[in-house]
Amino acid sequence: MAANGNNRRVVRTIEGTPATDGAGVKLNRLIGMQALPDLDPFLMLDEFRSDDPDAYIAGFPNHPHRGFETVTYMLAGRMRHGDNQGNSGLLVAGSLQWMTAGRGIVHSEMPEQEDGLMWGFQLWINLPAAEKMTAPRYQDVPPDDIQTVTTDSGASVKILAGSFGGITGAARSGTTDPLYLDVALAANGTVSVPVSAGYTAVVYVFEGTIDIDSADPVRRGQLAVLSDGRRIALTAGDAGARALVLAGRPLNEPIAKYGPFVMNTEAELHQAVADFQAGRF
Repeated sequence: MAANGNNRRVVRTIEGTPATDGAGVKLNRLIGMQALPDLDPFLMLDEFRSDDPDAYIAGFPNHPHRGFETVTYMLAGRMRHGDNQGNSGLLVAGSLQWMTAGRGIVHSEMPEQEDGLMWGFQLWINLPAAEKMTAPRYQDVPPDDIQTVTTDSGASVKILAGSFGGITGAARSGTTDPLYLDVALAANGTVSVPVSAGYTAVVYVFEGTIDIDSADPVRRGQLAVLSDGRRIALTAGDAGARALVLAGRPLNEPIAKYGPFVMNTEAELHQAVADFQAGRF
C-alpha cells in the first residue's frame, strides 16, 4: 500500500514482558510494564496464551478494581465471570466482556476447562476523573453479536468497539471513544483503517507479519506504537496476518496507580484502599 501523508507510521515497537497475574496465570504484558507504563488512555494490554492447564487453571479469583474499564476478548477457551454486583457471564471463543469498574467492583474470572488452549487479551482503559466514581457497569457480548466486515481488498475485520465500514461495535464506552478491531489479512492482503486525528493508536500483531505504511515489518508478538494521522495502512506478509487495532481519545490527566486501583491523586488511591478494606465496593 502506497505511503500517504495522512497515514500513521510506527514510532516504536514493544516486545512485551512475561508476567503473571491472578493466581499465577502466565501472560505477556505489552502495556503496563517498565518499557511502556501506559499509553493514554490505555493502561494495560496483556495476551494470555497457553495449552498447559497448570499455567491457567487457577484463573483470576476475586479481586477489586476502581477507576477504569477492563476489556477481555477471548480467542480460545472458556472463562466464567462473576462479580459482587450480581453479574455473571461465560466468556467463550470469540466473545467480549466489557466491565466499567467505576467507583468499585469485585470480580473473578475462572477457567471452565481443564485442558486445551486458553488464549485471549485483556485491555485496561482509563476513565476520566469525572467518571471514576460512576456506578459499575458490565457488558457481556457473545460471538454472534460481534459483527464482521469484509472489505473490497478481502480483509476480515471484527468490530469489538467503535466503528468501521459503517458498522458500530456492540460494546459501548464513553469519553475515551475507543476503537477495538480484530483484523485478519490473507497473504499480502491490505486494509486501511480510518482513525481520529489526535487519538492514541497501536497495532498488536498476533499472527504473521504486517507492514504499517511501508515501515519495517511488525512481527508476531510485537506492539507497534503509531504516530498521529487519519488512517492506519496495513499490509500482511506472505503468510497472511492477524492483529488488534486499538485507538482512543487521550485524557491528558494525571495518573496515580496502585495495583487494581487507578485514580488521579495519591489521596484518591489511599481512599480506594480504605473503601475496599471497609467493604464499601
